[in-house]
Amino acid sequence: MKFLDRFFEKSARRVAQRSSRRGFLAALGTSMVGMGGIPLLPVARGQTPDTAPAPEPARAPQEVGDPASCDYWRYCAVDGFLCECCGGSYNSCPAGTEMSTLTWIGTCRNPVDGRNYVISYNDCCGTTQCATCLCQRDEGDRPLYRSDKSNDINWCLGSSSTVYHCSTAIVVGLAFEK
Repeated sequence: MKFLDRFFEKSARRVAQRSSRRGFLAALGTSMVGMGGIPLLPVARGQTPDTAPAPEPARAPQEVGDPASCDYWRYCAVDGFLCECCGGSYNSCPAGTEMSTLTWIGTCRNPVDGRNYVISYNDCCGTTQCATCLCQRDEGDRPLYRSDKSNDINWCLGSSSTVYHCSTAIVVGLAFEK
């Protein structure tokens, strides 16, 4: 028993020598203020089964228009050559190229259903520029202060080849309504 008494006495003395009451009160105050902010954090609030809305079936948006035209609804924030004209499609890269791992995003309104969709613009990399169907639509473009919101960057830098070929427009999901 004397061993435990000496151990705890030495431990208490070490803590007392290395810390102060003011330091303890400061740490206590910081933790209390921090815990006071926890209710302000965003959380996913569960719904009871009887009040939960029925989940909307996952479906692709209805398409209208020519995907080889710059006026196609998915291209509202595109800047580059359309893969539709270069041997690919609006959501796949042409043969011999690879899709970039880095993307920029935009929100475009589908004229068929009037809903906004989040569009991921992926560059296709690996061969020289397609040089067909150049399209630069900068709807909602802002000055460059966040690179992930800009379409003026070579997004092939994250791929095995940094040579840009064309750009795709992939629907990621439905955008939140304002």
